[in-house]
Amino acid sequence: MSCFSLPADFTVLADPMRRLLRALPCSIRCAAHLLAGAVLLAITGCGNEWNDPYPAVERGRNIFYTAFIERPKHLDPAQSYTEDESVFTGQIYEPPLQYHYLKRPYELIPATAEAVPEVRYLDASGEPLPPDAPAARIAFSEYEIRIKPGILYQPHPAFAVDAAGVPVYANLDAARLRSIRTLADLTHTGTRELIADDYIYQIKRLAHPRLNSPVFGLMAGHIVGLKELGAALQTAQSAQPARPDTWLDLDRFPLSGVTRIDRYTYRVRLIGKYPQFLYWLAMPFFAPIPREADRFYSQPGMAEKNLTLDWYPVGTGPFMLTENNPNSRMVLSRNPNFHGETYPCEGEEGKGKGKGGQDDRAAGLLADCGKVLPLVDQAVFSREKESIPYWNKFLQGYYDASGISSDSFDQAVRLNVGGDVQLSDEMRERGIRLLTSVRAAIFYMGFNMHDPVVGGKDGVGEMRARKLRQALSIAIDQEEFISIFLNGRGIAAMNPLPPGIFGHESGEAGINPVVYDWERAHSHAAEDGDGGRARRKPIAAAKALLAEAGWPNGRDANTGEPLVLNLDTTGTGMGDKSQLDWLRRQFAKIGIQLVVRSTDFNRFQEKLRKGAVQIFFFGWNADYPDPENFFFLFSSKEGMLAHGGENKANYVNAEFDRLFETMKNMDNTSQRQAIIRRMNRILQEDAPWIFGFHPKSYTLSHSWLYNRKPNDVANNGLKYQRIDAAARERLRQAWNPPVVWPLALVAIAAVATLIAAVLAWRRRERRSALRR
Repeated sequence: MSCFSLPADFTVLADPMRRLLRALPCSIRCAAHLLAGAVLLAITGCGNEWNDPYPAVERGRNIFYTAFIERPKHLDPAQSYTEDESVFTGQIYEPPLQYHYLKRPYELIPATAEAVPEVRYLDASGEPLPPDAPAARIAFSEYEIRIKPGILYQPHPAFAVDAAGVPVYANLDAARLRSIRTLADLTHTGTRELIADDYIYQIKRLAHPRLNSPVFGLMAGHIVGLKELGAALQTAQSAQPARPDTWLDLDRFPLSGVTRIDRYTYRVRLIGKYPQFLYWLAMPFFAPIPREADRFYSQPGMAEKNLTLDWYPVGTGPFMLTENNPNSRMVLSRNPNFHGETYPCEGEEGKGKGKGGQDDRAAGLLADCGKVLPLVDQAVFSREKESIPYWNKFLQGYYDASGISSDSFDQAVRLNVGGDVQLSDEMRERGIRLLTSVRAAIFYMGFNMHDPVVGGKDGVGEMRARKLRQALSIAIDQEEFISIFLNGRGIAAMNPLPPGIFGHESGEAGINPVVYDWERAHSHAAEDGDGGRARRKPIAAAKALLAEAGWPNGRDANTGEPLVLNLDTTGTGMGDKSQLDWLRRQFAKIGIQLVVRSTDFNRFQEKLRKGAVQIFFFGWNADYPDPENFFFLFSSKEGMLAHGGENKANYVNAEFDRLFETMKNMDNTSQRQAIIRRMNRILQEDAPWIFGFHPKSYTLSHSWLYNRKPNDVANNGLKYQRIDAAARERLRQAWNPPVVWPLALVAIAAVATLIAAVLAWRRRERRSALRR
């Protein structure tokens, strides 16, 4: 019963009292009821239950509480590709590999696989090659993955069978589906063992034309036969009725590049050398999907009831989705069939004062060494559309962790004189911890190199356009943008590679010499430990470059016409009015007029595909921790206009392409570092992007939440986190005492009303007696 529930008619009152009240006038009875109600509310007061947003049955349980802002669109691993979706898919599905939770640099380790597979190289005739064979001789690469036996899927209706082994829900008709609203209404469940065929089935699903997997184009260029499979499935689908529930049995279609060796082993053959494929084996795209689940969800009428893999995933991971109301609440519960995994006993070791790195043992991140995962029983995600309610509930202890919005930044942290971030006194008093990390991502402003003004056409035009791009790179003050709009949560980018990715260099070796000068330290210690700091070139340098480009003071040297440039953006890009006003001022510093053309995201994407933009704002999150995943954004083979790839700037440089083809398949050696350095210099000179910033993530967590460590490439971190539910309950009650003074005011008002009513009644009765 809710704390505010009152017994109907106040039946808690004794019968004599009820008879007395009935004898009184209505005004007195109402005042008495009001007073009794206030008393009952005070009596039934139950501490923080008065404003606790969660059901009473959850109190004190081992549950992780958090929030989500955007509802996930896809939970099907063939389609899901966004961060808000990976929060869920990463806990449910298990690809063969995963990242070590604590070690840095990031290290691949087995998940369901028995070991990280070793690559085997073959020549064009299929003959083996030595591991150090030149890339030019390698026609194929093979990875053989063996799965651990005994892994079971979560309980699910797709696996339910009767005594004869026949699936219980194989032929659901309209009549049986009429009473089914959620997956829980199908009460019979079952499970089965994970096998190699499930991984093969999912790789085939990447080619399914109805799914439109975002990685099909990329993988079709690497996995032997995947492109041909996509064409075969397209033909087969065209011959079927055009309904979303028409099932294509993928087992009928061969995939030459993926072979089943035995029940637990499969082999993937790739075209040429592609060492980054191991990283893909740690992503949900390569998680297993059982044929039974695909068949189950493909039955007529299921999609109309949201009974799909996009709504109810099927996995072997530590959690399963037991409640899905994406407009309100989503719940992950412990998978009772999880095969077992233990908390790591090794982590990152500190490198000494001033050397960077974290000592995980000193930070308490190894205290749970060897404990069976997962460490929480459930995770409850509540939808929060606004940042202020999210923040307030975190401060009340109703969310275990939180980011920091711009509105709450000053309340949460302080910047000291040296620019270091520290928690505010209020946060420290509550035992709140701050975790910071530079994300493996970059936000940038791109130029369409096919545009005659910012891209140039012939030799002279290209030179003028290059100087124009360089001038803008200097003029747009990224440090100022980070300070004003990000509360300092970012670092200015010198090239595409963020910290933590092989090839990134800090200090003087890593600066962009086109945009920055290196200012050496003198009597004081260096800011970054390398004897100085990078200082943005003066605006005079940008004006000089603009004049050399033929636009002195922002006007054409021949015609005197002002230089007007167009920025295409969306509401989710640099679409905020204050940011756009700031950006116009940055362009105006060197005399250039900026016109903003805002549009919706779909129209923006279409303009990018057609090359109908001049300047645009975009970002990129690493799929995996390798420089290839950033440099391919500049490969001419990835040109968006020519090939529909991810090179949105349509940048072409033959020397860069040559270096990229050499670098992308190399191991992380000093030779690879040297090539990366040359590639960065080319990009800095050509400036197809204005390298914006690498964002910093700031995360707060309460004292009762343990084992939190930022990880920008893995998405399965929930299983490692631990809750001290008893400590949380104590602090919630201490932080959320019931506010009873309004009830006291109600009681006082009720007493005053009751006294006034009684006095009035007595006067009336006295006058009546005198008349009689």
